[in-house]
Amino acid sequence: MSDAVKGDPAPYYRAHVFVCTNEREAGHPRGCCRSKGGDELRDYMKKKATGLGLGKSVRINNAGCLDRCELGPCMVIYPEGVWYSVTSKADVDEVLQTHLAEGKRVERLMLKSTDKLPADVAARRAAAAAE
Repeated sequence: MSDAVKGDPAPYYRAHVFVCTNEREAGHPRGCCRSKGGDELRDYMKKKATGLGLGKSVRINNAGCLDRCELGPCMVIYPEGVWYSVTSKADVDEVLQTHLAEGKRVERLMLKSTDKLPADVAARRAAAAAE
């Protein structure tokens, strides 16, 4: 990600969140974020962000396929380019509070560039739960 160039306008939003809501045909080997609750989690996140007072500075949008279907539902937050796998409203609450409100990261939910299979994410979540 590059830095701003002199003369660029100020960002319209402090953060822009894209939540995958892509739908694949039933039985697709990669699965899809919609069948894993992507729509519901996006809707919940939008409502909760407004309740936290983030609505004017943070935009939450649905996205088509983000190509990490096996790890979904997934989201990416810009301008940082941080990816998360969120599977519950509690996960969404944690991302909203920790990342978007406090400017920190939710390590146990972050997707690494090396994550390819659900087991990669599950191992990190299990390790965090054991701490």
